[in-house]
Amino acid sequence: MAVSSLPFSSPTLSTRLNLPLKPSCSSCSWPTIIASSKNSSLDQQTSGNCKRRSLLIGVGASSLLPTKLLLAQEKPANYDEFVDLQDGYSYYYPSDWREFDFRGHDSAFKDRYLQLQNVRLSFIPTDKTDIQDMGPIEKVVANLVKHVYSTPTQVPDVFDMQERTTDGKRYYTFEYTLTSPNFSRAAFATIAVGNGRYYTLIVGANERRWRRVRNQLKVVADSFKVLDI
Repeated sequence: MAVSSLPFSSPTLSTRLNLPLKPSCSSCSWPTIIASSKNSSLDQQTSGNCKRRSLLIGVGASSLLPTKLLLAQEKPANYDEFVDLQDGYSYYYPSDWREFDFRGHDSAFKDRYLQLQNVRLSFIPTDKTDIQDMGPIEKVVANLVKHVYSTPTQVPDVFDMQERTTDGKRYYTFEYTLTSPNFSRAAFATIAVGNGRYYTLIVGANERRWRRVRNQLKVVADSFKVLDI
């Protein structure tokens, strides 16, 4: 997907991908966008508290779910699946992670030793019917990362954007970092619209560990699905 309307920070990468360069001004209103892609085959963070009404998929629980859902895709090794039939979503998470309460989120899991390595999901009401109704992926992602996910003291960078359609529902997934003077965090976010709700899943870690865990966390981001309720 072309992203010619947005600035880019790396001359080398921009040349390789035939993308425009980031302007030299220090007051640009957009976060840096490094690369973008689209796959047609395949936060905004809520301030309210959603009570979790969840169903964990484990031994003996599979009989509670529709056969079509169970057969939709094979769960990777070393991951468990979290399914919330009442609120209409599912995703995978590493098997050794533990559930925890994350304020303003409907569900969340974290590494048992590294609390900043976690996944959390939230949703808010919307009158939209498709994530594309909120705008093209470049503008939606840039606005979220700069104005919703980051604080005034953080520098946001976006490294990749992907659009996919699964079972007739469209998803935007993007990779980004938020850099503070003494700390930097990297994450994937997947957003989608369905059931009159705007869903946001974020899975991330300390940037120092990102190269080590990136592929593992991308599985989580790509597994997010909105279920009809």
